[in-house]
Amino acid sequence: MVQLKEDFGYIFKQQGEEHMDKQQILIERMKKEDWQSVREIYLEGIQTGNATFDTVPPAWSEWDKGHLTNCRFIARRGDRIVGWVALSQSPRKDAYRGVAEVSIYVSKKAAGMGVGSILLNKLIEASEVHGFWTLEALIFPENVASIKLHKRFDFEVIGSRKRIGKLNGTWRDVVLLERRSKIVGVD
Repeated sequence: MVQLKEDFGYIFKQQGEEHMDKQQILIERMKKEDWQSVREIYLEGIQTGNATFDTVPPAWSEWDKGHLTNCRFIARRGDRIVGWVALSQSPRKDAYRGVAEVSIYVSKKAAGMGVGSILLNKLIEASEVHGFWTLEALIFPENVASIKLHKRFDFEVIGSRKRIGKLNGTWRDVVLLERRSKIVGVD
């Protein structure tokens, strides 16, 4: 069940749960005040060694500059932020203005609760409202859960970028996935 929550997010209730209040996940636009929790979840991802080439989280100002303000969201369960999602866009040719890269991270405490699906769904909706026709994801092949999540939302594997970068002295591959909108850029 999905309910609109004011103008900024959605409440998702998992069906069939006895304690619905414990199962509510609220999606909100990410704000600067959320950074500490977002940073902690990002750090959890870094520590897995299979989420990003970063070895330390950036400062808020750096992260903020690199991510689009109209396509960044947090998932809140109770008073805790349990995941986040955002789009970034490289300054490229004008022809690529509708292309952006997905970043999505879920706290290990919320793994398996559907938080990633809820966040990715919200991001796709927002990306289309803001005119994005292609979403890309670059994922380490070892991050099977993330690849499966993206495939559930119609991301297709385009290929692998072999030995694209080093992480802790080791060359790593990434899988390139792409999702083409069915409503934006179809002309």
